[in-house]
Amino acid sequence: MAEETGQPGGYGAVDVGYPEAGRARAALVVAQAPDFGGVLAEHVACVTGVVPYSPGDFFRRELPPLRAVLATAGTLRLVVVDGYVDLDPGGRPGLGAHVHAELGVPVIGVAKSFFRSATHAVPVLRGRSARPLYVTAAGLPLPEAVGLLRRMAGPFRLPEALRRVDALSRGAPPRGQPGTR
Repeated sequence: MAEETGQPGGYGAVDVGYPEAGRARAALVVAQAPDFGGVLAEHVACVTGVVPYSPGDFFRRELPPLRAVLATAGTLRLVVVDGYVDLDPGGRPGLGAHVHAELGVPVIGVAKSFFRSATHAVPVLRGRSARPLYVTAAGLPLPEAVGLLRRMAGPFRLPEALRRVDALSRGAPPRGQPGTR
């Protein structure tokens, strides 16, 4: 997805943390470009009534909090999720596929650990790390998603946008804002 000027919308990165059973804290970082070099806004949404974790059905736990925080974003042109878009080469939907279906925008899944059935995920090394990130995508070609991940701001294994949404989802306050929602 080449950056185009004049089109509305930003680029979002999302993650969800679980401060206690039944509660979730979803985080969103919105940037002006797909490399996430210029952050425009940070959002947090807290949700109760979260279902317990169930292997293979991760989206059931993550999607409701993500809906809440994405509702604060306005128009997005791309979303990067911490996790997989699809869970196997046959296209069994993961979290990213559900986000793509709901928003209708391209989604890049960036997973920190290998999921045994996700043999189609492309391993990508960033920074000086010998441990890859695993990339999947919906709504854009996988080689383009890999290229975008490689160009995302930050010198470390995890792009800065994913590091930031992880911190926000764990309780860090949004920058430039006195409190959270």
